[in-house]
Amino acid sequence: MSETHRHHVITALLEERPFVSVKELQLMLRVSAATVRRDIDKLDEAGAARKVHGGLAAPEGGPRRKTVSLPFVENRDIAVEAKRAIATEASKLVRDGSLIIVHGGSTCFEFGTRIANRNVRVFTNSMPLAGYLSEHGTCQLTVGGGDLHREPGILYDPARGGYEFYASQFFVGALGVSQEGLLENHPLLVRFINDMCGLANEIIVLVDSRKFAERPSSVALPLSRVTRLITDDGLSDRDAAMLEDEGVAFSIAATSGAAS
Repeated sequence: MSETHRHHVITALLEERPFVSVKELQLMLRVSAATVRRDIDKLDEAGAARKVHGGLAAPEGGPRRKTVSLPFVENRDIAVEAKRAIATEASKLVRDGSLIIVHGGSTCFEFGTRIANRNVRVFTNSMPLAGYLSEHGTCQLTVGGGDLHREPGILYDPARGGYEFYASQFFVGALGVSQEGLLENHPLLVRFINDMCGLANEIIVLVDSRKFAERPSSVALPLSRVTRLITDDGLSDRDAAMLEDEGVAFSIAATSGAAS
């Protein structure tokens, strides 16, 4: 597990509980005490947590961490159940015979696996998804051109423009969601999302409920542009009320751990 991944796991844990000990972190992360102490020092310096006797405590006033975008190969193994539930719910919105755009990211990848054998044409700039659909799918596939940007794992040429198609739906993820809109850190993703939104009739956002606590640096798309948002049953009442106040239609995908 990389340092970035460990820090993400630790800060996510501190959203659920006020304190975690060095020993607990050793067992959970399967690393040495020395590695855990280095992680504690870095998280404390970054303001993402507070170094206290015996371990780490949540920051005063709630989470203050800097949002970090994990590599696809690491991010796809986080909140898997929620992402799969969201993907299944989103697949119900796809209309046979339509052209859809699918963004990069792990939740959109899960969605792509659900519609791989549907009677649709998929346009994507996502290298992982294009590879999967090529090998395992029967849907028609168009892959966007341009330079390979290994992180976030897309092919894109910002200067290209002039796409000669119009899609019925754009399925897009985000690093964070707030009252301001969909949030991202990477300027390339902000540009790409805006380009694709101009080519689709409906904007369908796929984000697990953790994303409502993240605060990346840039607004990629205002909520007023969103047709529907799909998230999991971990969505808090506060975040649900925010979506309602902003007039965003949303669906809740039930995970297998939800109460019946």
